Amino acid sequence: MRLQTSDGVRLAGRYWPGDTVGYVLAHGFTGSHTTARMAAIIAALTATGASVLAFDFRGHGASEGRSTLGDLETADLAAAVACLRERQSVPIAVLGWSMGGSVVLRHAGLGGDADAVVSVSSPGLWWERGTRAMRLVHWAAETRTGRVATRLGGRTRLGGEWPGLPASPIEVVDRIAPTPLLIVHGDADPYFPARHARLLAAAAPDAEFWLEPGMGHAETATTPELMARIDRWVRAALASRPPR
Repeated sequence: MRLQTSDGVRLAGRYWPGDTVGYVLAHGFTGSHTTARMAAIIAALTATGASVLAFDFRGHGASEGRSTLGDLETADLAAAVACLRERQSVPIAVLGWSMGGSVVLRHAGLGGDADAVVSVSSPGLWWERGTRAMRLVHWAAETRTGRVATRLGGRTRLGGEWPGLPASPIEVVDRIAPTPLLIVHGDADPYFPARHARLLAAAAPDAEFWLEPGMGHAETATTPELMARIDRWVRAALASRPPR
């Protein structure tokens, strides 16, 4: 399927109908809705009866455009949520990993449409350079050689510099309430140290915060057991909300 954003970017995605709750899935940087890890997550959710819509962010995979590393990607997520709303009259949770985690937080905090929000391995602040993994990401985004390598090896096309500094997740996370929010982070994350998640949780005291022992980063560190717990949390949170 193809989605179109409010600024005219066409995105690749796929929809799996269900009859209980709906999930819109937001992958991490250089990811795609077609990776093996995302396929396993989708299979686990559809097995519960959930509707799922997964897509490639702009500049990633089979989508058009260029990645803005979490800035304009809020428009991508908005298009995906609107598409699922058109197809299913079920409550919708947005679930994102890493860059996708920052997008679901910014989308919801800036007034986006979601009935529940789950962010996994998200940065709280921009410009993390304290880990080797993030120094490599900055190389990929900020150098000509890195951009070429990212395009060829990661099927990810990068745009230019941000025209203005977008609000970081920590600046908007307090605006998500009363929409239920779950923040999940690994204490062994090689990209974003756990302080990012602790800062997010401190800024959003109504959120639930899980610091997972031994967990690494994003989709590759999301085990079937963790995915099952997230699904149970989403269903309980949605069941406690008044109907739309």
